[in-house]
Amino acid sequence: MRPRVALVLAITTVVLGGLLLVPAAYARLVDSGGPSPSGEAPVGIEPSAPPAPTLAAAPVTVKGVDGFFGWALLDRESGTISGSKNMTATNSTESMIKVWIVSDYLRRLGGRQPPPSLLKAASTAIRDSNDDATNALYKAAGGTSTLDRLVKMCGLTDTRKVVPPGERGVWWSYTAMSPRDAVRMGECVKDGTAAGPKWTEWVLDEMTKVRGSTAAKDQKAKQGGGRWGIIDGLSEGILAQGPVAIKNGWTLIFADGKWHLNCLAITDKWVLSVMTRYSGRKGLDYGADVCASVASQLTTTQPGAVLRVPVPLTARS
Repeated sequence: MRPRVALVLAITTVVLGGLLLVPAAYARLVDSGGPSPSGEAPVGIEPSAPPAPTLAAAPVTVKGVDGFFGWALLDRESGTISGSKNMTATNSTESMIKVWIVSDYLRRLGGRQPPPSLLKAASTAIRDSNDDATNALYKAAGGTSTLDRLVKMCGLTDTRKVVPPGERGVWWSYTAMSPRDAVRMGECVKDGTAAGPKWTEWVLDEMTKVRGSTAAKDQKAKQGGGRWGIIDGLSEGILAQGPVAIKNGWTLIFADGKWHLNCLAITDKWVLSVMTRYSGRKGLDYGADVCASVASQLTTTQPGAVLRVPVPLTARS
């Protein structure tokens, strides 16, 4: 055979072999989940769903808080707590601590059922943030010893009892707590440590039924509407995943002329706390918007979703 003929046959063999190999290689690519020429997912391969939105550590910016501002986020899966640089600094808890007082009282009953009056008080203390109901439960739970149990049972490191200026005894509302300890308290409620196996679901359910707004008509001398704050900053995608248990605490303290306002929210995936002190002239709505803004800034964006704009702090201040 002449060399030229041999060369032509060799080239032909390579080309034909390549044509036979390419479909085989493509078949292997499709079988392994690779893209088809049209860009569509291969037959038999389901496209993965985009991750659901959640709360995750991220930079947070708020303006106008002229006293104290801190936040902490607990990832319940990893146990990691992230937050502001000052998340170990403290604020007075105000009514946020009521969820512990209710839980501690109920857990200590053991298998006994509480009197109807105190069970109603437990509900009112959470749903309406009623002070008289909380005082009755606080007394029934042993007074200041319930605060000692809070620190010990929930592993708190920044929390301490406080005697208000001019008073002789400890006030539960003045308990000093950090955002970091606040999410630990929230986890203590969520994991059943606080209220025990018999009452945990009841307490969390009551926290989903907190009612009332920041409007003057809902704010009374010994109780107030508390359904605002973090829950207003959560996207529909997060709210659709399951109930959000909340408990806020807020008081305009005349001694320093500032609102002491705190927000706590608990879900299956995370626990978030925002704690603030700011000038009384800014009003209750301002603090509620601070909590909502933090929640919206920490919300992860689901692919294809409309970008959620953080709640403006000047909208109602």
